[in-house]
Amino acid sequence: MSQYTQPHQPQQPYVPAQTPGTRPARNGLGISALVLGIIGTVSGLIPLFFWLAGILGLIALILGLAGRGRAKRGEATNKGVTTFGAVLGLVSLILSVVGAVLTYKAVDDVVTDINKAVADSSASAKPAAGGGAAADGGAAGGTEGEDDILRAGGSAAYDDGLEVTVGAPAPYTADEFAIGHTKGNSAYTVSVVIENKGKEKFDATLVAVDARAGEDGVNAEQIFDGTIGEGFTGTVLPGKKITAKYAFDAPADAKNLTVEVGPGFDWDASQWDLKL
Repeated sequence: MSQYTQPHQPQQPYVPAQTPGTRPARNGLGISALVLGIIGTVSGLIPLFFWLAGILGLIALILGLAGRGRAKRGEATNKGVTTFGAVLGLVSLILSVVGAVLTYKAVDDVVTDINKAVADSSASAKPAAGGGAAADGGAAGGTEGEDDILRAGGSAAYDDGLEVTVGAPAPYTADEFAIGHTKGNSAYTVSVVIENKGKEKFDATLVAVDARAGEDGVNAEQIFDGTIGEGFTGTVLPGKKITAKYAFDAPADAKNLTVEVGPGFDWDASQWDLKL
C-alpha cells in the first residue's frame, strides 16, 4: 500500500501585535472651567451682576470637578488649569452671595428711606386753633361731628407747616360761554388760601379742589369762563401764602356745598361743609 504524504504547508511569517495609537488629551473641560471662572469672578466684583457670577461660578465649578476626574484617569493633561478653574468657580459663587446680600440691603434701605419721607411729609388734616369765623355763626375753625369736616373759614393744618383755609361760598354769575355751568342751576365761588408755614417751598400745581352739592352729594362741576377757573399755579415760598378762586355749579335747591382740597400726593385731603 502506497503512503501518501500531505503537502507541506508554508509557515506564515510572524507579525507583531500593533500598538494602539495614543489618544489626544481631553482638556476642554478644564479650559472651559477656567474661562467661565474668570468671567464669573469679574462679574461678582461688578454691582448688580451678582446673578451672572452665580450662574457662571456654578457651571465653572462643575466643569472643573469633572475635568479633575479626567486628569486623574489620564484622559487630560491640564490638571492645574482645571483645579484653578474650579477654585475660581467657587470664588464666583461666594461673590454672588455677597453681592446678593449687599444689593438686598441697599434696596431695603432705599425703600425704608422713601417710606419714612412719605410718612414724615403726610399727616391727617386737623382744624387749626383760632381759625376764621364759621358760616351761620358757628364756632370758628370748628368741625362737625367726628369726621373732621371743617366749616367756612376753618383751616386744615399739616405737620409740615402747610395750612389750607376755605372761605364761605358766594353767588356767582357765569358768562354765556362758561364751561361746566348748567342752565337752571346756581353757581358759587369759593376762595381757597394755602399758607406755607414750613421750611420748604410748596408746589401748588398739584393742588386738587373738588365739590359735591346737596344732601345727595351730587358732583358739583367746576365752572370755567373768562374770569375764573385757573386754579393754583407756581410754588409757595416758606412764610408766604397763595389764594385761588373756584366756581362750582350746584342744583338750585342745594342747601350745602362740600368742598374737598387735596394739597398733593403726599398730603391727606380735607373737607369743608359750606352752607349755601
